[in-house]
This record gives sequence, C-alpha cells and structure tokens, in this order.
Amino acid sequence: MEYAIAVIDIGMTNKKVAVYDDALTLVDAQYRNFPPLLMDGLETHDLRAMEDWFTEQVARYARSYPIKGIALSAHGATFVGVGKDGKPSMPCVYYTHEPGDAFHARFYARFGSPEALQEETGTPAFKALLNTGKGICFAQEQYPEGFKQTIHLLQYPQYWGYRFSGKTGAEGTYMGCHSYLWDQRQGCLSSVAQGLGVAPLMPNRLGASWDVLGTLSPAFARKTGLKEEVLITLGIHDSNASLLPHFAKQGKQGFVLNSTGTWCVLMNPVPVYGFTPEELGKVVFFNISAFGTPVKTAIFQGGQEFETWSRLLMEMHGQRELPRFDLSLYRSLLAKKRAFLMPELTPGSGQFPQSQARIVEDGREYSFATIAHGKEIPPVFKQYEQGIALLDISLVMQTLTALERTGLVPGTAIFTEGGFRNNQGYHTLLSAALPNNRVFLTSIAEATALGAAITGKMALTGKKLSDLSEDFEIVYQEVLKTRIPELYAYQEAWLGYA
Repeated sequence: MEYAIAVIDIGMTNKKVAVYDDALTLVDAQYRNFPPLLMDGLETHDLRAMEDWFTEQVARYARSYPIKGIALSAHGATFVGVGKDGKPSMPCVYYTHEPGDAFHARFYARFGSPEALQEETGTPAFKALLNTGKGICFAQEQYPEGFKQTIHLLQYPQYWGYRFSGKTGAEGTYMGCHSYLWDQRQGCLSSVAQGLGVAPLMPNRLGASWDVLGTLSPAFARKTGLKEEVLITLGIHDSNASLLPHFAKQGKQGFVLNSTGTWCVLMNPVPVYGFTPEELGKVVFFNISAFGTPVKTAIFQGGQEFETWSRLLMEMHGQRELPRFDLSLYRSLLAKKRAFLMPELTPGSGQFPQSQARIVEDGREYSFATIAHGKEIPPVFKQYEQGIALLDISLVMQTLTALERTGLVPGTAIFTEGGFRNNQGYHTLLSAALPNNRVFLTSIAEATALGAAITGKMALTGKKLSDLSEDFEIVYQEVLKTRIPELYAYQEAWLGYA
C-alpha cells in the first residue's frame, strides 16, 4: 500500500482504533470498552485511560503500516472543557446522566420552550443530557470553578484532534447533532449558545469533516513514532460518518439509512430544513450532513432494548442462542393481538417518551422490573421463542414510527446496517410492513469507521467524495417481500398502548 489511514472511532460502548489502506480496505482493528470513571457520584468518561490506549494502538500500528493520516469519529452529545494547561478543566459527564425534572424546567425557563428551540436548532427535548447545550448548562452548575478555568469548549471529535495536534476547530455534523448549539435556520451559533455565554469558547466557523485540523504535535509524534507531517482530520459525528459511503454510491438523497446498534438511528437526507406544526414536540430532529445539508432523523435505543430483553429471556429459559426464525409463530402473535412488548427502558430516549417498558397481555400490564425480578411472568414469556418474537415485533413497531417521522415516502429505499442485519424476524416484518418501499441489507460491517476513513482519504488526496465511489464496494441485498396482512391491525393495537 502507498499509505494507510488510522481511524479512531469512539462509540459510547466500544472504542476502536482501525487501519484502512489506500483502497479503503479495513486491514486491522482493535476494540476496547472503558468503564465509567465515577467522580462526585457521576459517571464520567475516563479520558486519560482512553488517550493512553489510543496512543498505544496508534504507536503499534505505526510500526507496521505507512500511516499518513488519522481520522476521527465520535458519538454525539459530548464535549470537553479545556484549561490553559491543555487538559480537561472539568469532568466529562456521560450524556446518560439524568439531572432531574427541576433541571430541565430551569433550562427551558431560561432558554425558551422545547418547541421553539426545536424549530430553531432542529433539536428535540431529550431527557438526560442528550442535548449538548443541557450538558454545558449542567457543567456550569456542577463545576463552576472548572468552568471558569475553561479556555476552549470542544466538541468530542475535536477534543481528540486537539490532543493529537494542539489545534482547535469545529465542524457541522457534530455542532448540528441534537446539540441546541447551532441555529439551523440562520447558520450560526444559537440563542442557547449565546445565552450560556460559551460563544467565545467555541470556534465560530464550521469546517468540513475532511478538512485538515492540523498535523501531529511533536509530543504525540514522539509517543507514536509517527512523523509530525501526519494529518489529523477535523472529525465527524458517528451517525453522519455512516452516511458517507451511501452518499458516495447513491447520491445525496433518495434513501433512508436505518443504522442499527445500541441506538437505532434512522436518517433521511432531505432537500429542505423545517418542521410541520404537528412535528414540533415529537422525537424527530435534523442532523447536518457532512455537506451541510439537512438530514431528518429519528432515534430509539433498539439495540439496548433487544440486548436487555433477550438476555432476560435467555436467563429465564436457560438459553444461549437466539431461536431460528419461524414466520408462523410471528403471524400467530400478530393475529391474536393479545400480547404487546412496549418501550422504553430508558424513559424519554425514543419515539414514545411517555411509554414505560412493560408487557401488556390480555389487558394486564407487567412492568419490566416485575418480570426481571421474577415476581410475575406474563404467559407469553413462558415460551422462549414467543418472547423473542414479541421483542422483534416491538422493534419493528418502533422502527415504523421512526421512519414515518423522518418523512419516508413511497418509493424511497431503506438501507439497514448494523446489528439488526442478522435478525431475520426484524427485517422480514419491516419489509412486509412497507409494501411501497424496498428494504435492503447492506454489507458494511463497520460503517462509521469506513465513513471516517473516507474523510481521511479525502484529506490526504484532495479528492471529492464522488471521486471515491469506485474505491470500495457495498452489496445491497434486497429483502424479499412476504405478505403478512396481520401486521396492520396489530400495529394499530400496539400504538394504542404506546
């Protein structure tokens, strides 16, 4: 290979350092999970341990591959305050922390109604600290002295770029990902950013994800054995990174990406930003693509729900593997309309913020906690295969609502990638429920890392994304349509409990 690109891909659960060659082929990767660092009773990111591991892995790869660039991607809703010494000025709190209803009430009393802020910034009223603006407000309250010492307020990918290069910057995909910080109508820092008083701490100009933030600092070059001329990209939000391969192959519109993992993120690149009056207050929002264009988005924690409920069922029945797909079992559950698995395990995180995780069977409700503690088991859960089928059906119901909220129209293709690609029950039912849309499973195993690698190659070569469309392959496997007429009446009944 002529050169290689190191990708540092920071997921909320798994952190990854990968190497791509000049043909955008994944040649090596290492993964690690970092448990939260408890500080003042709060879960925080262990930034020091992560940096040591990133450095160690890059140094190891530097001995084997001709690395010319480092590309960065990271999960959303995370920022780091930096002091004069170049180190974090306060803890980096997990966005899953719930500060309580009183905090949310103070926030909206100070900055405006959830609907007004959604219209301005494209951001819905998530609970916890899933909005970066809320995270900053919480840090100001929790760590006032640390905040006073802050000279740079950096979004998560750009913090890591700063640690490796010593340069600061900002780019659109992260600033615009449910942050409350960017006015998507005016293209400038929002009223929230101004009201928080953080505009002087943040770069006001947004670069592109493939722009060069800088080159390696002498210190990082020494630690890794790389040359100082190695480029560092500006970085990209992980969900937006997963769109780039499809933009290269399909163009910038005409599909919805159903990216499935801990979070199921459904993204519809659209030509115009804006909400209908009926959408305000709903869990629908706009990301900003790497090209600065609007991406109508809806999310829910589908992977978390699948892992939690399926693990409970496995333990309950002494199973280690998921059952084989049995269409007749699914159709029977749908036709009877007697049992329903409802979201949300993390309240306020998805499309049904008022719903509580539970089973409803024959009109009787069984809370998740009641089932998990073995106090009461709904009849449908007494058969392992039935429980898993009911779980898959629930995930499809949530996906259909999310797709509707992204503005899905007949004829638009849906590309499913990530963990649910291998769930036959899920994608068979999803395709059946959408007779006017073709559903495809993609062959991309590491979409976020590939998207980040693409930004690295663009930075190194100066090429446009369209110039790279032949440099990698994506197989789109169409899901054959199966007629399941029982779905529609079941969906109506399911929504009645949501």
